[in-house]
Amino acid sequence: MSKINQTKRADAKSFVRSLECIIEVVALTVLYYFVWRNGYGYEGGPFPDYYYNGKYVLAGVYGLLLVLVFNNSDCFLFGHLKSVDIGLGQAIALLMVNFITYFQLCLIANRMISVIPMLVLTGFQLVAAVILIFIYSRIYHSLYAPHRMVLIYGTDNAVALKIKMDSRRDKYNVCKLISVEEGMDKICEEIVNYDAVIINDIPSQIRNDILKFCYEHELRVYVVPKISDIIVRGGHDIKLFDTPLFMAKGKGLSLAQRFWKRLMDIVLSLIVTVIASPIMLLVALAIKIEDRGPVFYKQKRLTLNGREFEILKFRSMITDAEKYSGVVLASEKDPRITKVGRFIRATRLDELPQVLNILKGDMSVVGPRPERQVFVDEFCKDMPEFVYRMKVKGGLTGFAQIYGKYNTSPYDKLRLDMMYIENYSLLLDIKLIILTVRIMFSKDSTEGIDVAKENEKLKDQLLQDIEKEKNGQEPK
Repeated sequence: MSKINQTKRADAKSFVRSLECIIEVVALTVLYYFVWRNGYGYEGGPFPDYYYNGKYVLAGVYGLLLVLVFNNSDCFLFGHLKSVDIGLGQAIALLMVNFITYFQLCLIANRMISVIPMLVLTGFQLVAAVILIFIYSRIYHSLYAPHRMVLIYGTDNAVALKIKMDSRRDKYNVCKLISVEEGMDKICEEIVNYDAVIINDIPSQIRNDILKFCYEHELRVYVVPKISDIIVRGGHDIKLFDTPLFMAKGKGLSLAQRFWKRLMDIVLSLIVTVIASPIMLLVALAIKIEDRGPVFYKQKRLTLNGREFEILKFRSMITDAEKYSGVVLASEKDPRITKVGRFIRATRLDELPQVLNILKGDMSVVGPRPERQVFVDEFCKDMPEFVYRMKVKGGLTGFAQIYGKYNTSPYDKLRLDMMYIENYSLLLDIKLIILTVRIMFSKDSTEGIDVAKENEKLKDQLLQDIEKEKNGQEPK
């Protein structure tokens, strides 16, 4: 495909997606308008001051709220995310918007009004959302073929990225892998034959040369960042001189950021404690009934600046699970996990008692997942940068929990957590909290160590095929 056609298709895709977003917001807002008009806004109803032009103001506010919540819940990424994930995200976002709107209407009416019209509205909107997501996804996949891509890799581990991208063949088609050892001439000769280039784990100087070559030839480039890239990306622009400067503080969060983050932690953990108390009671009873063992499980973890604390969880394994097995990560079909434990781990309910750790101040709602000392020591042998995660408090949820999986490698978790630390904002925390609700229902995020072992086998087979191809043999 020519570069001009690629640019036109990219522009068309951006325009179509924007149009789709506008159509959906307008459709959902129109549904709200009609339900409000018939359920609340009739003559003699609870909103006499809004019976005339005021109803358009309410509809406008509702539309803006939809845009804000949908945009911060990744609900407009049609074709980019799986349809199921977008559907879950929109369902959660609609429930949130309608919950807020209901209490907004109650405040305007100065009394509690009937919730039935809002429930009817939510039902109609969910049906409309499902239909639109289906249509939009079909449009995306019918108009846009996956990019033909070439992966430039520096180490054997970097090859594993192809296996991950193969799980989304609807978007990416990694056709060829080239080792950086083949030299710049060979690489430049090959990459011009593809739509996009992926750069993973190669020396900085060669990476710079490839980036400049791709930029010159208008090739799309995907770069797997190094830790230093993430630190620089999170820096601030300095424009005092005629030489551009980036300034990276490397001190974690500022005093003001820590204050507002702590305030949000206290408010949210108190709300969750009250709302989730019945669920926590049921989980505690289920654990006790199954094997009569203790309900809670305490474990020493590391938080801000490496300080040790005891994390609190619902027990999901047999009592004294590590007495004979030692300290090992749990696999997907780990025999130590109880029946109740398997359910609460899959739904993340085992983490609920950590709201008490948050109230105490040992943890935050959002932040890198606190690790055990033994794992930190082990990871630091190969990755001294792993301690960078402890520039902020450990969190109940975070970048690595939302965008990663149970089997995500420690180095990838580090990169994800560093992206959070270096780009922190209160709005980002709110977005991650919303997305956490979605991933609780996502099966992909619960992939365990067993899947990681299978991917390792696939990577080894891929490396063997590459070696055979180099030797002129037929790969499997």
